[in-house]
Amino acid sequence: MNKKEIVRRVLENNGGIAKTADFVKEGLKNYELSVLCKEGFIERIQRGVYQFPHSNQITEEQLIQELLPQGIVCVETALFHYGYCDFAPRKWSVAVPRTAFRSIKKMGSFPIKAYYIQKQYFQIGKITDNFNGTTLAVYDRERTICDCFKYRTKLDSETFNKAINAYAQEKNKNLERLSQYAKEMKLYNKIMNVMEVLLNG
Repeated sequence: MNKKEIVRRVLENNGGIAKTADFVKEGLKNYELSVLCKEGFIERIQRGVYQFPHSNQITEEQLIQELLPQGIVCVETALFHYGYCDFAPRKWSVAVPRTAFRSIKKMGSFPIKAYYIQKQYFQIGKITDNFNGTTLAVYDRERTICDCFKYRTKLDSETFNKAINAYAQEKNKNLERLSQYAKEMKLYNKIMNVMEVLLNG
């Protein structure tokens, strides 16, 4: 099998996007990838990430899945996903462990807003959901509301108020879960004082 066939197979097996490590595993050298890029057989979309030239089918969702497998969609992007805010954020809000600084740097010009989360809070409320055909990790509704309070200074007041009110009217809300997360994240009094007013108002 020649080099081009190996590259084609690796890309096809990885949904059209692959990292340097995927090619190296199949016996290709870094310089060979560079040569294939110069020839126009493949193109580099981020440092160490390749696709076939002009492959417009690669979405931002797929890039996140490939480049930040440990990332969890959060805060602004999660609010939009749940319908708690009206406008799509210009950047993807993604929670990552505090050790993921290099991974974020490798994202280059990708529109991302990273939230570096302490280890003890990272997994709280993590689920997976469908984002335009790609399965991504995302914080559930209750964790997202907790994060609204945790990062209140990073949100404009209109976004915060709209989100909290939308959750209060949400059919699928789980107040027991919200209470549990709020305790774990040491936000209980802050959150419950506001929620009680909204729910009893």
